[in-house]
Amino acid sequence: MYPVSRSSCRLGLRELADEDVDAMLAIYGSAAATEHMAFEPRTREQVEQIVAEFVASATQTPRTQYGLAVVQQDSGELIGFGRLATDPHQPRGATMGFALRPDTWGSGLGLETVRLILGLGFEELDLHRIWGALSPLNTASARTLTAAGMVEEGTIREHIIKAGRWRDSVVHAILDREWKDRSAR
Repeated sequence: MYPVSRSSCRLGLRELADEDVDAMLAIYGSAAATEHMAFEPRTREQVEQIVAEFVASATQTPRTQYGLAVVQQDSGELIGFGRLATDPHQPRGATMGFALRPDTWGSGLGLETVRLILGLGFEELDLHRIWGALSPLNTASARTLTAAGMVEEGTIREHIIKAGRWRDSVVHAILDREWKDRSAR
């Protein structure tokens, strides 16, 4: 599916573009935004590479990953990033993740972002299961995933190396029927 375009009352998802590097750097280059991610803050050159890879992957067939800009509806400003990647080992399954610029936190935009990503996966890509893994210390994202209907399934022990140390990840997931049940309410 290309191009992706989904929206909610305050946000939209759109394909990443080469000119998004600076806005993405405000997220991926931020120590606060990457504190609970699997990597340290990125340099501008690293962000350029990441954006270029997502731009190139958008038109591949079959498309296996969706790296999407999260933009404010009223201004079009990029304030976040969403990712959905199909899992070759799980039929109709995908992993998801999201990150928002720290100055937007605490206003419900994370939940809106997750719902947009899940809607893309279930309503447009016909996925069966979507899951995400997060740091056990990232309680705000855990609350967001739970509010979106995702269920905490367990812990992957020593899953990530960050700053030279092993870190666990907590898995949250949702099934297509659970999404449909929530959407029907």
